Amino acid sequence: MSVFEERLNQILPRLTSKELLNNEGLSNEIGFWVFDYPPEFELEMRSFLADVIEPALAKHHPPIRFATVNVFDLAIGLLEERKLLDKAFDMQQAQGDDKALESLRRVLKEDKLAERLVSQIDVDNQDLVILTGVGSAYPILRTHTLLSALHPLMKDTPLLMLYPGKYDGYSFRLFNKLSEDHYYRAFRLVS
Repeated sequence: MSVFEERLNQILPRLTSKELLNNEGLSNEIGFWVFDYPPEFELEMRSFLADVIEPALAKHHPPIRFATVNVFDLAIGLLEERKLLDKAFDMQQAQGDDKALESLRRVLKEDKLAERLVSQIDVDNQDLVILTGVGSAYPILRTHTLLSALHPLMKDTPLLMLYPGKYDGYSFRLFNKLSEDHYYRAFRLVS
């Protein structure tokens, strides 16, 4: 069994633990968790989420109310709702990636996405929220900024972010290459 498979097999026991679901033993810190994984295993991670984690959480006793949110889909939905998606593609064709990205960053601010996410899933009625699509949303979205925007909105609901890259407990390296120069404090779900 590979190290990645061993780590995958530790996810479900952690997610269903009383300690994680009740934010116990966190020294009054919010229960934000990161499962980092090699980006080359993205498809395996997606399959494991859909085929193992979500069905097991749905069948768990006592019941665990959870929501899985793909942040890339969330961003696309916001652009479609505001009728900006086609305009963004047109701008990219006409003016290039940098100009389109600059324009999109003004619309897709992390605080707005955080508010949309929380309102769509009814966070007060969730025991756990799982974030996916972080790699797909790059460079439109910055991980640490989204998590910071979610902090005051999530209340006591634990959050797990599936992260294609490396997280050392303080900083993110998306795709194991791109580092964000900002400190962020979340807990690694599995070492």
